[in-house]
Amino acid sequence: MKRLDLHLLGPLVALVALFILGALLNPAFLAPANLSNVLARSAFIGLIAIGMTFVITQGGLDLSVGSMAAFLAGVSIMAMNALVPLTGAGWLTIILGMGVALLGGVVAGGINGALITKARIEAFIVTLGTMGIFRSLVTWLADGGTLSLDSTLRAVYRPVYFGGFGWLTWPIIVFAIAAILGEFAMRHTRFGRHVEAIGSNDRVARYSGVDVERVRMMTYVILGALVGLAVILYVPRLGSASGSTGVLWELEAIAAVIIGGTALKGGTGRVWGTVVGVLILGLIGNILNLADLVSPYLNGAIQGVIIVLAVVLQREKRAAS
Repeated sequence: MKRLDLHLLGPLVALVALFILGALLNPAFLAPANLSNVLARSAFIGLIAIGMTFVITQGGLDLSVGSMAAFLAGVSIMAMNALVPLTGAGWLTIILGMGVALLGGVVAGGINGALITKARIEAFIVTLGTMGIFRSLVTWLADGGTLSLDSTLRAVYRPVYFGGFGWLTWPIIVFAIAAILGEFAMRHTRFGRHVEAIGSNDRVARYSGVDVERVRMMTYVILGALVGLAVILYVPRLGSASGSTGVLWELEAIAAVIIGGTALKGGTGRVWGTVVGVLILGLIGNILNLADLVSPYLNGAIQGVIIVLAVVLQREKRAAS
C-alpha cells in the first residue's frame, strides 16, 4: 500500500484543523459573513500568490509585488480622477482605470523580467530595487499623503469589491477562476511543464529546446498582470492608495506559495497548494482577531515564522528522499 505523502496532505490537514479551531474559539467564525470577508480579503494576496507560484517554480523570486500594487493603485486612481471631466463619473472611466492598472502590471512585470533575463541580474537584486522604486514613486505621487478616488466614482466602483452573488463577492469569484486556470496551466500545458523543467535544471531545459529566457520573462509578466488584477479589485474597497498600501504583501504571497508545497528552489509548483496556503494565512489572521489571542500587529512575525518552518520541512523532505 502506497504511503501517504504528509508533505502533500499537510497543508490540507492544517486548513481543516484551523476551521475546527476557529469554530471552537468563536461561534461567529463559521458565519457566512465572516467567511466571505476572509475569502474576499484573501483574494488580493491569492491572485498575486498564483503568479508568484510560477515565478518561484522556475527558480525566480519577486519582492516588488506589494510596492508594485501600491504604485498601480495610485496610478489608476490618478488616471480615473483625471478622466472624470472627459468621460464622466461612470463605468467608462472605471473600465479605462482598470485598463491602466492591468497594462501597468504587465509593463512592470515585463521590466522585472527583462532586467533578469536580458541584463542577467539576479532576481533578488532586481526586485529588491524595483520594490524601493515603486514604493518611492507612489509616495511621491501622493506627496507623502494619500491618493483618493473621486467620491462619485467611488460609489459606482464599490460593487466590484462588495457586489457579487450572495456571499460570493467578485474578488472571491475572480480568485477562484484564476486558481482553476493557474492549476490547469501548471499541470496540463506546455508552458507549465517548461516552467517546472527550468526550475529543476535550466541547462537541461535549454538543451531540450526550451526557450528559457522567454518562459522566465512570461512568468514575471503573468505575475505583473495578476498584481494589476488584484489592484482592480482592491481599489473599490478603500478608494485610496498611499505609500503604506500593500506593505508585506510580498511576504504573504511567498509564504502562501511555500506553505502550499511549491519548492523554494524551483522545479515543483502547486497552484492548488498555494490556494490552500492563502486560506491558511487568512484564517490564522481572522482567528487571532476573533479570539484576541495575539496582537494583530504580530501577524507579520507569525507569517515569517511560518515561512521558516515551511522551508525547514522542505529541506527535511529532500534529505529523506
